[in-house]
Amino acid sequence: MYSSRQYIIDDITKNDTWRMFNIMAEFVEGFDVLPETYPAVTIFGSSRSRPNSDNYKATERVAHLLVKNNFNVISGGGPGIMEAANKGASEAGGKSVGLHIHLPNEQKPNKYANVRLDFKYFFIRKVMFVKYAVAYIIMPGGFGTLDELFEAITLIQTKRIKSFPVILINSKYWKGLIDWMRETLISEKSISESDLRLLNVVDTPEEAVEKIKSMVVI
Repeated sequence: MYSSRQYIIDDITKNDTWRMFNIMAEFVEGFDVLPETYPAVTIFGSSRSRPNSDNYKATERVAHLLVKNNFNVISGGGPGIMEAANKGASEAGGKSVGLHIHLPNEQKPNKYANVRLDFKYFFIRKVMFVKYAVAYIIMPGGFGTLDELFEAITLIQTKRIKSFPVILINSKYWKGLIDWMRETLISEKSISESDLRLLNVVDTPEEAVEKIKSMVVI
């Protein structure tokens, strides 16, 4: 006779075999479509930024400049900063990639991505963000933005991926985080000075694009 615990285990695992086919399908689609978008810069930031905000406008500008300098743009495909990134890239005539994630209560796809993929699994989407990017631009954002930021610098720090520029735009926004890492993480030897230098903080779209151009060889 099954215990209640066994019922829970069976419910969690009974679809795992078939789930693998869905996972494989998402990887295959990404690997098939995204190589044509190289070289691309992935842009992250808050889904809550409004079109009249400074951060939204700065994101449009940086995406536009990237396209004019022969880079394509990848975003999460949703609203806010993601929309601004796709809008700036598409209106500049570049490939504007939206990697949309299905969520129960938020994030509808924006209309500006001219290359769109839909994902159910966050971890597959993260692979696509990093695999086809030559740089990351991090705009002000929340938990999701911080997650992508720290995952990227962890992979670079541990040499699991080739090092590429990680650009944070808006020094005022990022100052508290950078100060905390310097005063706490470095002072307690949780990270080194060289780890902190993986982050490049700038204030304008122009600075961000020039930094990428100076660091990326295509």
